[in-house]
Amino acid sequence: MGHSNNTTKMTVRGAALLAMASQVCAFTIQFTASVILARYFIDPEELGLFTIAFSFIALLAVLQEFGITRFITGEKDLDDDCIRTAFTVSLLISWGVAIGCVALAWPVSAFYELPDLLPLMLVIAASYFFVPLAIVPMALAHRKLDFVSNTMTENGVVLANAVVALVLAWKGYGALALAWGAFAQQVARMVISQWRVGFILPFPPRLEGALPILHFGGFATILSALYQASARLPELLIGRLLDTAALGLFARAFGLAAQLRLLVSGALGTVFYPAFRQLRDEGEALGPHYERVTASYCAITWPAMAGLAACATPIISMLYGERWMGAAVPLEWIAISQILFIALPLHTDLPILLHNKRGLLWRSGWDMIASVMLLMVGAWFSLEAAAASRVAHGLVFIAIFAPFLARTIGFNWRAMGRIWLLSALATGVAVLPMWLSYLYWAPAAEAGFGQVLAGALTGIALWIICLRQTRHRAYIEIHGYACSALDRLGWCRHMPSPL
Repeated sequence: MGHSNNTTKMTVRGAALLAMASQVCAFTIQFTASVILARYFIDPEELGLFTIAFSFIALLAVLQEFGITRFITGEKDLDDDCIRTAFTVSLLISWGVAIGCVALAWPVSAFYELPDLLPLMLVIAASYFFVPLAIVPMALAHRKLDFVSNTMTENGVVLANAVVALVLAWKGYGALALAWGAFAQQVARMVISQWRVGFILPFPPRLEGALPILHFGGFATILSALYQASARLPELLIGRLLDTAALGLFARAFGLAAQLRLLVSGALGTVFYPAFRQLRDEGEALGPHYERVTASYCAITWPAMAGLAACATPIISMLYGERWMGAAVPLEWIAISQILFIALPLHTDLPILLHNKRGLLWRSGWDMIASVMLLMVGAWFSLEAAAASRVAHGLVFIAIFAPFLARTIGFNWRAMGRIWLLSALATGVAVLPMWLSYLYWAPAAEAGFGQVLAGALTGIALWIICLRQTRHRAYIEIHGYACSALDRLGWCRHMPSPL
């Protein structure tokens, strides 16, 4: 079994620019589709119903990946036989899990006493039969730093999901339109990723040498299961403890915060993980590099999430309409919680890269328990309290992982503290115009597009000035990225140099 070696070589900075451009494109498609669906076709109860089905299947389907992506990306000695073995293992495990998901659709529907849940679960579960055919091709693209293929795949799957969901929702399929959109997404991922590597299959199948993959995959699967449980169980609990309408509002708030986070920094993880692997292989200390990455993550993503929290009420009102206003307060809490989780980027990937799996596993388990317990307490009172529990979970997350990452990666506490402090200052400066506009222009419930736009643009200008004047480490990176993007237009000279 051969695979193509025609990859696009580029610097980490060039790859990051491409990844960010890809993320903007994917966000635009996904965001536009979500607004149209929520405003004209899908109500909170239907979204809640889909969320239960999707969360339960996703909780089980985490077993499918079986750590194959990280194994292929991080393995030093990878040949065609090893790839074929990994592919065979992936198919056997993934299809077994997909069959299990189909079989569990009936008892889950009965547990929630929601007959309409059954067809949604069957469609979503069926889509996972296509997943293993994309896992190895995408992992090979990541390993070769072929971010062009990654860009084409990620944008293609988002477009397929959006088109199918919109057409079927327009035809009156309701929540089932979202399920078929998810189905189309997995089919598109398989087709595009396979095309980019030359359509590879594990033929003939090979299980020789599978033990290292199974050993690595067993750990990776347990770890992924813990993180999926931390992410998906809260949604399933809200659906059971409250109702599907409340879950729909929570899902809308969480989805909007997640979309913005992915837009701003989500693509960078696919760039930095292979870069850290190369640094590890070259014997370089990772601590200083991690501090630079953290500075960029915090300086860019913190103000974006704080701005989303500040604009939650007018954004929900303008984008989704009055029937979704119950998502505004949960959005505020969830956006604030993301600031805490972003403070420690790559907290899973780097310990795996540095072979500290046992410590990561224990801490991930405690983090999952904290997430679920805090959510249960919050959901006992109200939807808003459930959303506020995400902030408490963020604080617990930092307490669990910060000392662990300091020992594992070797970052300097003083340097990290300065990064967090300056990032918090820049965040406060960025959202100040929006809060002042609520005092002197119009309150949040009455704010219009012009007010939000003026507050955001003013905040961005003040944020850039603050980063430069405080000599934030991220400004050097931002200046470099901006010059790389603007140099061809001759505009680089307009970007103020770092102090």
